Amino acid sequence: MSNPFKKYRIDYLFFGSFAILIVAVLGCTVWTSYALSSKELAETTSINQQKLLDQLNQEIAARLVTIEQISLSTSRDNTLVGFLAGHGEEDEFTRLQNFKDVQQSLANLTYSIPLIQGIDLYMKRPFVGDPQSYIQFRDLSEAPSQIWYEAMKLSDSAWTQTHVIHAFRGDVKVISFVRSIEYNNRHLGYLVIHAKAETLENMLAGSSGEANRMMLGADGKPMLAIGRVPSDEQWAAWSAKLGDGSGVLRVGRESGGSGSLLVYSRSDNSDWTMVEITPWKQITAGSLRLAQFVGLIGVGAILLALLLTLWLGRQLSKPIKRLVREMNRYSVGSPVELPDDYRNEFGYLFSGYRKQMERIDELYRSLERRHEQQRRAEIEALQANINPHFLYNTLDQLNWMAIAAEQPEMSRILELMGRMFRISLSNGESFITVAEEIEHIGCYLEIQQLRRGDGLTFEVDAPEDVLRLYMPKMILQPFVENAVIHGLHMRDRGNVSIRIRREETRLRIVVEDDGAGLRAGLDLERKRKTGGYGVRNVKERIKAYFGELYGVALSNRPEGGARAEIVLPVLLERPGFSAERGEFG
Repeated sequence: MSNPFKKYRIDYLFFGSFAILIVAVLGCTVWTSYALSSKELAETTSINQQKLLDQLNQEIAARLVTIEQISLSTSRDNTLVGFLAGHGEEDEFTRLQNFKDVQQSLANLTYSIPLIQGIDLYMKRPFVGDPQSYIQFRDLSEAPSQIWYEAMKLSDSAWTQTHVIHAFRGDVKVISFVRSIEYNNRHLGYLVIHAKAETLENMLAGSSGEANRMMLGADGKPMLAIGRVPSDEQWAAWSAKLGDGSGVLRVGRESGGSGSLLVYSRSDNSDWTMVEITPWKQITAGSLRLAQFVGLIGVGAILLALLLTLWLGRQLSKPIKRLVREMNRYSVGSPVELPDDYRNEFGYLFSGYRKQMERIDELYRSLERRHEQQRRAEIEALQANINPHFLYNTLDQLNWMAIAAEQPEMSRILELMGRMFRISLSNGESFITVAEEIEHIGCYLEIQQLRRGDGLTFEVDAPEDVLRLYMPKMILQPFVENAVIHGLHMRDRGNVSIRIRREETRLRIVVEDDGAGLRAGLDLERKRKTGGYGVRNVKERIKAYFGELYGVALSNRPEGGARAEIVLPVLLERPGFSAERGEFG
C-alpha cells in the first residue's frame, strides 16, 4: 500500500483529520449558545427599556406640558398684553407701574416652579431691568439672532434644543419654550421660558447613570441627550427608520461593527419621543462569557487532536526538512538531489525547485553576458557625451563667422538656436520650468520675426507665480509652429498670443492666432509633413504623464484664427521618474 502523503493533497489530509473534529463540534456549540442567549438577552433588554422609556416620557412630558400651559396663560394675561400693547399711549409713570407688575408676575412663576431657570420677554422699547434678575426684558430687534427665531416663522410656539444662556451666576444649560404674543392681529413680542436642562437630564438618566438616551422634539431632532449619542449625520440616517409609535431597531451594523440596539417610545398624547441606544456588545456580554465557557470545553477536544496533529506534523516535516537541507547546500552549477516519487504538493514543490535552480543557472550566465554588454554601453555613452559639446562649439563658431561677415540677423538666429538647443536638451530632464519653456518658444518666435520682418508679432502673458512651476518641455512648440506655418501662411501680418494662468490645482495655457483657423474636419492624428506629429506627441505625452484628466483642446476663434487650450497639473517641483512604478511622481 502506497503512502497517502505521497499521493493525496496535504490540505485534504490535514484538515480532514483534525480540523473537522475541532471546528464542527466546538464551532457549532459555541455559536448556538451565543446566538440563542444573545437573542434572549436582546428581547429582555428591549422590553425593560421600553417600559422605562414610557415612564420617563410621561414624567418629562408632564413637566414640559406644564411649562407650555404656563406660557399660554401668561401670554394671554391682560396685564402683560396691556403692557406690551399700550406703550407709547400712556405716561411713563403708568408704564413703569405696569412694568413692575409684569416683572413681579413673571418672577413669581420662576420662584414657584423649580424647573424654570428664567424668563426673557422680547418687546419694543424694553425697560432696563436688574441684570441679576431671572426676569430679563430684551429688545425685539435681538430676536433674529436667537436660535429659536427661524422655528417661530413657521409656528406661534416652539421648543429649542439644549443651549447655553448667560445668567448672572454664570453660563447655564437650558432648553427653552418660545411663544409669540399677539393682540388684535399685532405682533407684540416673544415670551421665552428657559427650563433647566440639568434637571431634565437627571430625570432622563433615571437610576441608571450610564444610559445613552435622547429626548426628541416634535420635529424628530434631539432636544436633550445623555451619555454617548450618535452624531447629527448618523442620527439623520437612523431617524428615518423610526416608526410612528414605539419600537425597537438594530442599527449601526452597516459601518462594519456589531451595531447598537435602539429602543424608542412615543405616546399618543405627547409630542416627545424617548430614545435609548445600547451597544450590542454590552447586551451580548453575558452571551460572550457563556460562549467562552463553552469554548473551554472545546479545549479538551483540541488536546485529543494534538496527538493526531503531532503525527501529521512529522509526516509533513520530513519532505520540508529535505527541501531546506537541499536549499542550504545549493551553489551555482551543483546538481539538485530531491526525491521524485512524490505525486502531491511536495512533488510539485520539488519539481518547481528544480526548475527554479535551472533558471537561476541560466540567469547567472545571462547576467554575465549582460554585464559585459553594459560595460561596453557605458564606454559608448561616455563617448556620446562629447556630441552636444561639439554642437555648441560649432554653433558658436558659426555665430562668430556671421559677425565677421557682418550678418547680424544670421548671428542672432544662430544665438537663438543655441539657446533653443540648450533648453531642449535640459541635461536630459523631461520637465523644465515655465520660464524656460517661455524662453524656448520666445527664441523660436524671434527667429520667425527675423525671417518674416514686421509681419509677425507675438505676446506672452504669464504672471510671476507661474514662472517657477514645472511642465513637460517642448509643449508649446507644435502649437506655435502650427500657428506660424499654417495659420499665418500666405498672410502679410499675423499675431500669436500665449496666455498662462494658474487655476487652483491646474495650469491652463492658451495659444491663439488670428490666422486662417482650423479646416473643417481637420484630423490632427493624421500623418502630415508638419504639425500633426508634434500635436499628437504632446497629447500622448500629457496622457502618459498625468492621465485622462488633462490634455489639449483645439477650436476656431469666433473672430478668426485658431485656439489651442492646454490643461496641465500644477507642479511645484520637478517630478522624478520611478523605475519601480514605471511612472512620474
